[in-house]
Amino acid sequence: MKIELNDLYDYIPLKIYQNNSYFKFSLDSVLLAEFVKKPEKATTILDMCSGNGAVSMILSTKTNAKITSVELQKEIFNLGVKSVSYNKLDDQIKCVNSDIKCVENYFPGNKFDVIVCNPPYFNSKNNDLINDDRVKAVARHEIYIKLEEIVQIASKLLDLNGEFYMVHRPERLDEIIIQCNKYNLNVKNIQFICTKMNISPKLILVRCIKGSKNNVKILPNLCIDGLKSFKNIFWKE
Repeated sequence: MKIELNDLYDYIPLKIYQNNSYFKFSLDSVLLAEFVKKPEKATTILDMCSGNGAVSMILSTKTNAKITSVELQKEIFNLGVKSVSYNKLDDQIKCVNSDIKCVENYFPGNKFDVIVCNPPYFNSKNNDLINDDRVKAVARHEIYIKLEEIVQIASKLLDLNGEFYMVHRPERLDEIIIQCNKYNLNVKNIQFICTKMNISPKLILVRCIKGSKNNVKILPNLCIDGLKSFKNIFWKE
């Protein structure tokens, strides 16, 4: 087990602490942070299931908003705290070690402009697929929190017309739409991400607005093969 200090992709000069025994931040985090539309207009942002803080730190390069980063697993949370401190972002990013289901206790009556989430992708119905490593299992599988609970909590903590962003797997899109509609987070944009041309998408990005009218726009598929930078690849209009 080794803790490394790595570049935060091409968001120079930011650095991020990572443990090579756990999941390192990946393209999912970069795309999620980049998918936030006009983050400079936000004043408060909540990063749910924040891992080691990659999404929060990338967003800090785009906005002066106060960012709250919430991560359940102490081992990964500690890496995020170290990274935020190393990059001198303590005044902008507040790190909270908590179960998302208890997060309302930290913000009684507070509402956020923007909430982002890179959640566990897989349900835990098939125990054979769950990783033996506890940290990896919790990060990947819905052991402590389910998709519906994430959406419900996001809706409670968002201000009216606040925006919710999530990265997930395409095969769960039907569930995402159903749960978002159930909790008044109307899906506005869906972005499919392909790793290579002419193959099925591997990821989806979803943007919702609390209390908005129903009107979904499917954005053109994004193929990431060969892209050297992901900065400002969305919302060109």
